Amino acid sequence: MIATDTIARLKAILGAEGFSEDPTEIAPHLEEWRGRYHGRSSFLMKPKTTQQLAAALSLCDQTRTPVVPQGGNTGLVGGQIPFNGEILLSLTRMNAIRQIDPQTMSVTAEAGTILAEVQQAATAAGCYFPLSLASEGSCTIGGNLSTNAGGVNVLRYGNAREQVLGIEAVLANGTVLDMLRSLRKDNTGYDLKHLFIGAEGTLGVITAAVLKLYPMPKQQVTAFCAVPDPAAAVNLLHRLNAATGGLVTAFEIMPRIGLEFVLRHMPGTRDPLSTPYNWYVLVDAQGGALVPLRESIETALATAAQKHLVEDAVFADSEAQRSALWRLRENMSEAQKYEGGSIKHDVSVPLSRIPAFLERAETQVRTLIPGIRPVPFGHIGDGNLHFNLSVPLGTDSSVFLARWEEISGIVHDIVADFGGSISAEHGLGVMKAMEITRYKSRAELATMALLKRSLDPNNILNPGKVLLL
Repeated sequence: MIATDTIARLKAILGAEGFSEDPTEIAPHLEEWRGRYHGRSSFLMKPKTTQQLAAALSLCDQTRTPVVPQGGNTGLVGGQIPFNGEILLSLTRMNAIRQIDPQTMSVTAEAGTILAEVQQAATAAGCYFPLSLASEGSCTIGGNLSTNAGGVNVLRYGNAREQVLGIEAVLANGTVLDMLRSLRKDNTGYDLKHLFIGAEGTLGVITAAVLKLYPMPKQQVTAFCAVPDPAAAVNLLHRLNAATGGLVTAFEIMPRIGLEFVLRHMPGTRDPLSTPYNWYVLVDAQGGALVPLRESIETALATAAQKHLVEDAVFADSEAQRSALWRLRENMSEAQKYEGGSIKHDVSVPLSRIPAFLERAETQVRTLIPGIRPVPFGHIGDGNLHFNLSVPLGTDSSVFLARWEEISGIVHDIVADFGGSISAEHGLGVMKAMEITRYKSRAELATMALLKRSLDPNNILNPGKVLLL
């Protein structure tokens, strides 16, 4: 229960438009899109400025009032949900693009700016912002950075962390760290911005960021290829990168069962190839106007086909065809909903070990639950797989989902055996805050706890997420 006096003082700080106690307005913030996590909160803070947020957090720190920051509410591990009546913090009113500078190749955006709006602003300025994910029409820059979002272009451009030159953040006690610098080189001690990127709002609240821009690609080549198995996919990736000089931007793997789910349930989709195959990869590459990009990829695919690494392939000859191919990949998770319960894993393993990981993991889950339907797909180019498992046909979904922790424990132990991570791009949130203690060393966890206690000694920022104190 939040003290009545604290609420009154917060209202005075935030102004009439800066808060809500309307259950109807608050309700959409209390459930994540998969419906797995449900929270409760009676007070929503909606500051318009960094100064308002700083004053509000200072008061919350003084009164030991916990706060849960939330971006676009597209997270999948419950990190954005207030479970215990905490104050909910939304920065959606802080959505200005403060500056865009094609000379320094940077854009300064506030945390509440929708990712797609940053992409559009970059394009309007003749530049390119490469961070791209399925939720880009609703996720926010603050959420992207707080979770170190990945997406489809990580292979060439890196995670959200790699797109950041500087940030502005507010600490739990209201201190504002203004580090909005567009420098590419600044070797003056600790690079503090990286403390907050990927911290899921537990160390401070990111309010704005200076983001890198890139030259607008003059050509983009997209190909949909059938491959015999994941080992062939890994081999093909190396060949395409060598052939293009590292210009492969995205490299996504999909199994036949996942494609069938999409074709069955998602309107307007069709199989790009006339014959069904066991595995597919979706390839994107970008280059300058003078780069013989398509020719290089066609030659590499022809050579790979001779070595039985590629069974068939089709190129997108228009933007409409490219979009159609990408819809197959982007709808894979959504399509699984229509097949009943699905136990999902966001993992990464070293690229060379993906085939062995898949073989062992699929064998063990099939032994544990006969009839289980593995649907592993995702960003194989950077070692990140969404190892999703659909309920066996004829089995009650609730019975299947009740075994989530049991199955995840098995899968994550295999991931650890292969030197991987149990969270590649979704973060820890509440889902994996306890589980991570099995895989991180005591020294790492102790150092994380030391940082948390130093920056948020009263544990008011997103308590119970990422790190259990």
